[in-house]
Amino acid sequence: MIATKALRLALLAAGTAGGLSGAAYGLLNGQAGHARRVIGPPIAEPLRADGVHLPTGVGPVPRSEVPEGVRPLEMAVLGDSSAAGLGANFPSELPGVRVAQGLAEELDGPVALTTHAIVGATTRELSAQVDAALRQPPEAVLIIIGANDVTSKLPVSRCAELLAEQVRRLVEADVKVVVGTCPDLGSIRPIPQPLRSVASRWSIALARAQRRSVETAGGYAVPLADLLSPEFLTRPAEFFSPDRFHPSGAGYEAAAEILLPVMCMAIGAWQGGPLPPAPTRSETAEARRPTSRIVAHLNRRLHHHNPGRGLS
Repeated sequence: MIATKALRLALLAAGTAGGLSGAAYGLLNGQAGHARRVIGPPIAEPLRADGVHLPTGVGPVPRSEVPEGVRPLEMAVLGDSSAAGLGANFPSELPGVRVAQGLAEELDGPVALTTHAIVGATTRELSAQVDAALRQPPEAVLIIIGANDVTSKLPVSRCAELLAEQVRRLVEADVKVVVGTCPDLGSIRPIPQPLRSVASRWSIALARAQRRSVETAGGYAVPLADLLSPEFLTRPAEFFSPDRFHPSGAGYEAAAEILLPVMCMAIGAWQGGPLPPAPTRSETAEARRPTSRIVAHLNRRLHHHNPGRGLS
């Protein structure tokens, strides 16, 4: 998910687009500093479990253990720390491993997993990961990216365009692509209100733009914020790792459970009947949607407490 330095840049975008007064921006900026201190830097690198995963649940194993004449399905994982599985305690909890093992069981055959995801990656940096994946094109790619894009200072529309360009490259190489769109940053409790609402508003706007761009480019988009926000909001102790910022093993399991059927459908292996259409926006996210009224209320409140300072 986002690096903590992203919070200040998110405020700059919010202040420009949302009409925040100087006092309101100062309050949010102070909250960003507090959140950075509470969250702190990652304490460890993500685990890795690349290799061949078998339908029995065993893996990763060397390719030499695959029976002669059996060709594993090649799957790659691209993206940021959420794709890499930062916060998981065991290799079996990584999102790529869970999806690979689910595919192996559904196909009743081995799946070879390769991870190119990098902690802190933005969509602008995704092209290098696609380059690496296309050296030996896999049959399927899982991408989870977007939360770090707040550090890029790029508009939401441009971030979505960059993602579409990389999805299109993979699709043109006959790779099936499933993208988990930007998670709802408003579910991260260490980010205080009203900063959390600013982060939520930005991340959900990006997720919507990503979904449109991915589907236009020929990929499959899974709206993680819409489908997972209720779980992360109501069960934060279970779904977040101890840093309260990255998902836990349970959080990654929840994500994998909604990514797996779409990946199976993408490669033509889904046997469970038609998938229900994903929501455009969850009721929980809609109920928490920040609006211009929140910004106006915040400005009025701060102006009342600081009448001599004026509004910017």
